[in-house]
Amino acid sequence: MQRIALLSDTHNYLDPKIYKYFEECDQIWHAGDIGTISIMDRLAAIKPVMAVYGNIDGQDVRAVYGKNERWMCEKVDVLMTHIGGYPDNYSAEAHGLIKANVPKLFICGHSHILKVMYDKKYNLLHINPGAAGVHGFHKVKTLVRFTVDVDKIKDLEVIELGERG
Repeated sequence: MQRIALLSDTHNYLDPKIYKYFEECDQIWHAGDIGTISIMDRLAAIKPVMAVYGNIDGQDVRAVYGKNERWMCEKVDVLMTHIGGYPDNYSAEAHGLIKANVPKLFICGHSHILKVMYDKKYNLLHINPGAAGVHGFHKVKTLVRFTVDVDKIKDLEVIELGERG
């Protein structure tokens, strides 16, 4: 069993309140627009990390993390990218990746809009954790936590970190 903290769009800012939400987690996943590699270094000092780069990320981040990442978490096939869209409105690239080999869990960021949706067409769970940083149009900073238990995704919770302000 793995407890996951999922965030996106930090834009080089980690809210001081965020750290307590990592304590009971086994891994931290970041769906892009990290900011600088120092953000990932800080997260990796706490827990193992998985990440993709986003459209604002520079070469320091892109040298370490890919545009798309795919891995198994226990028996859950995970596909993560930054610009991915959502069910019935995937980006062309994400749609191609999904159609070619359907994952059980599809994660993206970019929109700054928190979304958790089940895609009945592809039988997958889509999660966009919203934005945890202070740059953008979102009003509330968010992240998502959930558990991967063998082949099940459960105990999903949305955490609000407060106003973007």
